[in-house]
Amino acid sequence: MKKQYELRVPALKVRQGSRHIFCFAVDGKKLLDFSTVSRVNRGEAGDLRGYQRPEVISHIRAIRRYLESENAMLPNAVVLAFDSRVKFVASKAGNRVEYSTPGELIIPVDETLVDADKPALLVDGQQRSAAIRDADVSEFPIAAVGFIAEGDDEQRSQFILVNNTKPLPKGLIHELIPDAPGYLPPKYARRRLPAQVMVRLNLDDDSPFCGAISTPTSPDGYIKDNSVLKMIENSLYDGALYQYRNADDGSGDIEQMTLHLKIFWALVESTWPVEWKQIPRKSRLTHGVGIQSLGYVMDALTDGKRAEDLPNTGIDKNLDQIADVAAWMDGAWTLGPEDVRRWNALQNTPNDVKLLTNVLLSVVRKKQRRH
Repeated sequence: MKKQYELRVPALKVRQGSRHIFCFAVDGKKLLDFSTVSRVNRGEAGDLRGYQRPEVISHIRAIRRYLESENAMLPNAVVLAFDSRVKFVASKAGNRVEYSTPGELIIPVDETLVDADKPALLVDGQQRSAAIRDADVSEFPIAAVGFIAEGDDEQRSQFILVNNTKPLPKGLIHELIPDAPGYLPPKYARRRLPAQVMVRLNLDDDSPFCGAISTPTSPDGYIKDNSVLKMIENSLYDGALYQYRNADDGSGDIEQMTLHLKIFWALVESTWPVEWKQIPRKSRLTHGVGIQSLGYVMDALTDGKRAEDLPNTGIDKNLDQIADVAAWMDGAWTLGPEDVRRWNALQNTPNDVKLLTNVLLSVVRKKQRRH
C-alpha cells in the first residue's frame, strides 16, 4: 500500500547573505522517495523545461560497483531544490551561532505522487542517487544540502553554478543559459545573449536554422550549436549585430538580431539549397568553418544596415559571386598562391576560418570595387 508520511531529519539552517541553506543527512535509498531529476526538454510551444542531462549508465555502474565494495564513502553532498512544502523547525535548545541554527527539516513523502509533483528536485547528484538506488545495499546515508527554490529558473541558475567547475556538456549549458536569471560566471554571462538568439533561430518556423542546430532538446540537428554561437557572438561584439546591443548592460534587441540573421541566412540557404541540408562531414557550408566565415561575410555586407533594409541591399548577388569560387561539397579551395586544398580539408580552426574568410571577402570586395 502506498504511504504518506513526514520524513524528519536533523538539520542545520545556515544563513548565506539573504538566503538560507539546509545541511542534513539522509538515507540515499530514500532520496528518490521525495525528490526527482528534472530532465531537459521543450514543450509544444518551445518553452524550456527541466535542466538535467540524461543518466550516464556507465558512470552509474562504476559508482554502484564502488558502493557495493568494502569501506565505500561518498563525502560530497548532493544538492536539492525544495519547494515551499518542505519546512524547517528550529530546536529550542542547543549551541548556535548567528549564522547557523540547529533544528529539524520536515519533508513530506507521498508515494502516490508522480515524479513531477514531488517536493524536491536534484540539482546535483543524479548519477550518485541513481547508483545508490540500484546498489545491492540495504541503506547508504549521504550528506545533502537543500535550499528553497523560487521556480524552475532559479533551479537552472543554481544547476549551472553548482556545476561550473565540472565538465558539463557545453550543449546543455548553452541551452540552459537563456532561461537562467541572476548571476552567472563571466564565461557564461557573455554567452547568454548569443544563446537567446540561437534558441530563437532554432525554434522559429521561419528561420533557415529551424531544427537544424544540434542541442539537447533538438538532437536531430546537424549544425553544431557552438558554431552558430561563435558566429552570433563575433557579430554581436564586433560586427553587424552590435547595433542592436546595449553595451552598458549587455542586453539587446533580440527580435531585431534574430530578424537580421534570418534574412541573411535565408539568402545563404537559397544560394546553396543542397549544401545547406547536408551534415558537416558532407558539406563545409554547415561545418563550423563555413558558418563562422559566412558570419564574417554577413558583417561585411550588412554592417550598419537595419534588418528591415537588408532585402534591398543586393546580398543575394554577392552570394552568387561567392558561389563561383565555393567548394562546399566538392572541388578545391584556392586559399593562396601555393595553398590549394581539397573541399573537405578545411577544419574548424582559427587559422582555417581566417583563411576562408579572407577568400570569401576578397570576392565580395572585388565585386564592390567594380561597382
